Amino acid sequence: MDTIRTAKAMADWSAAHQREGITIGLVPTMGALHAGHRALIRAARLSCDAVVVSLFVNPTQFGPKEDFSRYPRQLKADAALCKKECVDVLFAPSTDEIYPDGFQTTVTVPGLARRWEGERRPGHFAGVATVVTKLLAIVRPTAAFFGQKDFQQSALVTRLVADLNLGARVIVYPTVREADGLALSSRNVYLTKDQRAAAPVLFQALKAGRTAIRDGIKAGTKIQQAMRDVMKQERLATIDYLAVCDPETLEPLKQVRDRAVLLGAIRIGKIRLIDNLLVKV
Repeated sequence: MDTIRTAKAMADWSAAHQREGITIGLVPTMGALHAGHRALIRAARLSCDAVVVSLFVNPTQFGPKEDFSRYPRQLKADAALCKKECVDVLFAPSTDEIYPDGFQTTVTVPGLARRWEGERRPGHFAGVATVVTKLLAIVRPTAAFFGQKDFQQSALVTRLVADLNLGARVIVYPTVREADGLALSSRNVYLTKDQRAAAPVLFQALKAGRTAIRDGIKAGTKIQQAMRDVMKQERLATIDYLAVCDPETLEPLKQVRDRAVLLGAIRIGKIRLIDNLLVKV
């Protein structure tokens, strides 16, 4: 496995391999890799000839009161996981390499960013869209792999790539979960024992919404209430939002007809967890 730290070296590596007709899969990450990332890497390996994993804790997607300084950084362990999974390149640039002096361009997808995470984390999705655009421009992958756990992010990236004709296929891989349903996340390590025991309540609430839909309930407000009823049973959890949305626009649905995505965000102590379920009637 090669470790590349500059944009030019990464671009040169990609260009040389593409001239040979080699397809490249990119797995963008912020490090602290876990089994969910491993699943993305394996999906990329099955789909492409070569796999690049980017490891960059992107400062522009963190708000001033968010956990950028605390976000887990474990390059040695991440590199070991990538090497074990036969990754071809670990692209680990510095902040100055991605945002050099004088950098001033940002990319936004305002429609998909205006609700849910975008509303609660102003500027977050501009940071995501900008860094993803840069990574795609540097690596020039055939396909880029994202996890469904960050549903709004994957929807936004899919729209971004289509709108700007960036060329890569965006592949969204299903959420990887613990045995009790908790979606894997790098932030799960912050949970205390009691908080960890409470955390699966979000997935349980989303499943209650799915059950309501499958039982024939169509009204978005009633589906939301089914999810809230489950959340009320966990005293450690505070609801940020529970929503019934159109999977493409992420706009709230008054009535569910054929498909919906159930979005949820909660706080347990200082830790914020997000999750979702796609439901087809």
